[in-house]
Amino acid sequence: MTRPSVPAFAARPVASIAVVVGLLLTALSGRYGYHRDELYFMVAGRHLSWGYVDQPPLTPFLARLSTTVFGDTVMGLRVLSTISSVVAVIVVALIAREFGSDRRGQILAAVCAAISGFLLGVGHIVSTATYDLLAWMLIGLFAVKLLRTLDGRWWLALGLTAGIAVENKYLVVLPIGALLVSLLIVGPRSVLRSWWLPAGVAVAALFALPNVLWQFRHDWPQLTVATGISEDDGNENRIMFIPLQILQLSPFLVPVWVAGFLRLWRQLPWARSVALAYPVLCVAVLIAGGKSYYALPLLLVLVAAGCEPTLRWIDRHRPAAIVGLVLTALTSALFTLPVLPPSAVDFVIPLNKEQGEQVGWPEFVASVAGAWEQIPSGDRSTATLFVSNYGEAGAIDRYGASHGLPTAYATHMSYYDWNRPPDSNTGPVLLVEIGRTPIREQHFRNCRQIGAVDSLVSNDENGTALVLCDAPAEPWTTLWPKLRQYY
Repeated sequence: MTRPSVPAFAARPVASIAVVVGLLLTALSGRYGYHRDELYFMVAGRHLSWGYVDQPPLTPFLARLSTTVFGDTVMGLRVLSTISSVVAVIVVALIAREFGSDRRGQILAAVCAAISGFLLGVGHIVSTATYDLLAWMLIGLFAVKLLRTLDGRWWLALGLTAGIAVENKYLVVLPIGALLVSLLIVGPRSVLRSWWLPAGVAVAALFALPNVLWQFRHDWPQLTVATGISEDDGNENRIMFIPLQILQLSPFLVPVWVAGFLRLWRQLPWARSVALAYPVLCVAVLIAGGKSYYALPLLLVLVAAGCEPTLRWIDRHRPAAIVGLVLTALTSALFTLPVLPPSAVDFVIPLNKEQGEQVGWPEFVASVAGAWEQIPSGDRSTATLFVSNYGEAGAIDRYGASHGLPTAYATHMSYYDWNRPPDSNTGPVLLVEIGRTPIREQHFRNCRQIGAVDSLVSNDENGTALVLCDAPAEPWTTLWPKLRQYY
């Protein structure tokens, strides 16, 4: 059966749109500050390993690479994240091309990707989702090429991308799994009978093997983390799944991806499995209680498919289309980028809490330093600074030296493995607790609150308790395993 060819690629205009995204993200990259996760990634990058309790190694490695090459600053850290987002915009346009979109359709696909809230949000900061998005877009591109051409060699490209992406985040198995299920349901099943499929699986396994072995040797801690997150947030994730799918990409793009789904299902039978993969993926994420953004990248594939029918609507309603695109860009920027004054971030936190996670870390460390100074100077040599999560520990690692603070210890995620207080630390313990925790405080003697963090915005650290205890109740060697936190 003859498969459709593709139009020429609109390289110059698509690249121009991607460059504009890169310039915008670069211009705003240093406006607030480090995100909680970025502070963690930078420390993890100094403890390079084939795995961590809560993630594979690629994002911490790229964080270290970016700061080494481009400077140990907020802007330097985010350069590779920005580049990843720029490439993702181009790949979305290439997917539209595979679906038969001409120059105008490819440009529209690039514009829609560039102004989507999800791409701007993950592109602004360094996160595992940042590089995961690019991986998913590449997987989408190679999968569509496979289905359009029936050339089994594209399984190798899929396998290579998936294998590298597993070293960043295990979620990459979801779109491939959803696609395989969809191929079994609606076909074309012939691509599953190719010898290139096991070759692609072998390539993926080869690249994924180092982290899989690390997880095996450490009793699969990432499964423990994932299970804990699902148990804690699973019901809320299920309730908010559909609303957040709409809001996080952009409500104004809903007609585009709906048109894309219908087009693939009705007009491009060879690509029906791509359309079906999205609801299959949504069902899997809902059952697992995963976060809404786990399925968002596939919506950009549907957006790419929907640009051709959307163009016909635009030709008939040009003023309304321009207004819609402008509103999409403005609302996406408002809720995902640091365009507001830091004091006004509370306005967007209800819809995007990640904005608040980038504000107030230097002030947080200053508050901790004020509490530390309440410990008599003669007792500080045997005192311990013990914080409740990796963001707090990372912030003190970053800003604490200028305040005379010692190393901050934490049992959260991989911080547990990196450092532990010596048993000679028998003196006072300053606990930094997001909420006072009797279960934790019972391991220390005579605890009393001596202060609290007053954050500029209503983020997780606002109101964090600063609790001073006389001493640990037992040696740190004995105490440490009792305090481990997987989530």
